[in-house]
Amino acid sequence: MRRLQARYPEELVVIGVHSAKFPAEKQTENIRQAVQRHGIHHPVVNDADFQIWSRYGVRAWPTLILIDPAGKVVAQHAGEVEASDLYPLLDELIAEAESQGLLDRTPVPGLRRELATEPRPLHYPSKVLYAAGDRLFVADTGHHRILEVQLDLEGRSGEIVRVFGRGEPGLADGPIAQAALHDPHGLALRGTTLYVADTENHAIRAIDLVRETVRTVAGTGRKGRGPQPQTTEPTAIDLRSPWALAPLENVLFIAMAGSHQIWVLIDEERLGVFAGNGREALVDGPRDRASFNQPSDLALAMGHLFVADAEASAIRAITLDEQMQVMTLVGQGLFEFGDVDGVGAAVRLQHPTGLATDGELLYIADSYNHKIKTLDPTTGKVATLVGTGTAGAVDGPFAQAQLYEPEGVAVANGRLYMADTNNHCIRVGDLARRELWTLAL
Repeated sequence: MRRLQARYPEELVVIGVHSAKFPAEKQTENIRQAVQRHGIHHPVVNDADFQIWSRYGVRAWPTLILIDPAGKVVAQHAGEVEASDLYPLLDELIAEAESQGLLDRTPVPGLRRELATEPRPLHYPSKVLYAAGDRLFVADTGHHRILEVQLDLEGRSGEIVRVFGRGEPGLADGPIAQAALHDPHGLALRGTTLYVADTENHAIRAIDLVRETVRTVAGTGRKGRGPQPQTTEPTAIDLRSPWALAPLENVLFIAMAGSHQIWVLIDEERLGVFAGNGREALVDGPRDRASFNQPSDLALAMGHLFVADAEASAIRAITLDEQMQVMTLVGQGLFEFGDVDGVGAAVRLQHPTGLATDGELLYIADSYNHKIKTLDPTTGKVATLVGTGTAGAVDGPFAQAQLYEPEGVAVANGRLYMADTNNHCIRVGDLARRELWTLAL
């Protein structure tokens, strides 16, 4: 849409219609937060009851409908489409409308109203990574940068000691103050190299923490589409919204949310699909036949790669043995979600996007339920750890504390670190005392 709006600034009016699947996505304030987070400037209608969806005969997300100046539907397309594919049709329609005297280029007031934002240290942080020496790396996604925070001994405050990225969206390598990222999410540390899932650049970036430089190790900057790549050269392959990373020896696992797959980068020299056939579905089995649903975080433990499979409200596991099977621990499918603790098939989550482990339990950022939950992979038991289920910003005992769509979680030394995304802050929890506080930056 951004490319179309830039190409046809006086001829095309874009109106988004949000027909939500998840209950949390039907609330106007949550939609307002999402609009601001993704930098959307055109108006968005909250079609919570699917009235517009039904009247236009929509059947799939996303669907594009093109209406001419006379109010007639002239084209409809279900599924994703490249902006360039629409240029010929729009050029033809614009010329035809202009020849008939129907094209009015007068700006429509209020269609690009900016939502006011106040200066803040963090803007929609998405992922956190704890490192030795009481350091915390934070994906400050809304500011298009990564922060290195030195924590105090009690974990109640932290000093921003380094900033990686100039704070403006872009794709540029070089010294950390000049390099550019675009909506970075997942982080992984190997030695003195910090890897970043640079989501909107469709790339994997590597930050040399000693030389303080940024380089691109995978992706071209273009969004991938179509069949699997015919090469393994990492920087020659178009990626599709990498969202999270997990390192294992010389391998970097990548949650490729846009293509519903798990990829691997080996020694920064070879890149390819590790698991998932690219279809959006909840299908277990051999890794090349299994299907995922917008995988959004990864965690390694107990000989398994665990996956937060967000769109199916599921937690999956891939065995890292000779068989390499995919299994579902929690979740029943794309349209089965809720807020139900318990064991096995009875459990319901709502769009979980964060995952961490202490080697025994999995900690889940159950984003749309505004909670952190635990999962015992050996028993299948899921229990709420932090949050009441109501969006808010309340510190205190875990059972009374409130979060607002947390997206990232990390655990270390008896503490839980949470990227409390819509509250624009980092929350810290003491697992022994079961107390939550907001990190002072």
